[in-house]
Amino acid sequence: MAGLSDNAGSSTRPYLVRALHDWCTDNGFTPYIAVHVGARVQVPMEYVKNNEIVLNVSFEATSNLRLGNDAIEFKARFGGVTREIHVPIESVVAIYARENGQGMAFPMPTAAASPGADDGATTPAPEPLRGGLRLASSEPAASEAAPDMRVESTDEPGDEPPPPAGGDSPRPTLKRVK
Repeated sequence: MAGLSDNAGSSTRPYLVRALHDWCTDNGFTPYIAVHVGARVQVPMEYVKNNEIVLNVSFEATSNLRLGNDAIEFKARFGGVTREIHVPIESVVAIYARENGQGMAFPMPTAAASPGADDGATTPAPEPLRGGLRLASSEPAASEAAPDMRVESTDEPGDEPPPPAGGDSPRPTLKRVK
């Protein structure tokens, strides 16, 4: 008899990323993705902090954007230099609208969930996401279809995250979309 995991199908993550990208674009928002940087992620490493990078994936900021089932690929300019970006879909930990913070967070990638991980190392504990947020999730049991996910604030009550460099607007926060 086939178990639930046999009937789970492919990951929902690429479909949800595309849907939220479309929603942001249709509503005039700027879609950003938060990426956990591992061995298979190709991004400008000088912009990576705490194994994380946040990327603007709007059509205006990218060229040849491809939101595939296995990876997100595009070209973008960093410091005036065009770079090719490759992000395996399992490395995307959030997608959200820059303007209002609405979006969705995903579980951090694990060594077992990262096919082709060649370093054999285990994934460290999740680092805080920018803006005082971190992804909290539990490992799914074999019988669960999806892990329990929630976004928790790591800030103390009343603490405001610092404004982004070069701007006077507050940083967006991730909100759960239902």
